Amino acid sequence: MTRIYECQVCGYLYDPDVGDPRGEVEPGVGFEELPPEWACPWCMSSRDEFKLYIP
Repeated sequence: MTRIYECQVCGYLYDPDVGDPRGEVEPGVGFEELPPEWACPWCMSSRDEFKLYIP
């Protein structure tokens, strides 16, 4: 099961199956593997603003 994380500021969903093309993150990179400086591509919030998404 894929662990998707949601930005608590803007609602962006980070899906490791998709990655982050804007941030040059390839598909298959888990949220925990993102570099510490990675930021939300929509609102530029830090990783600290993300929580596990539970639909």
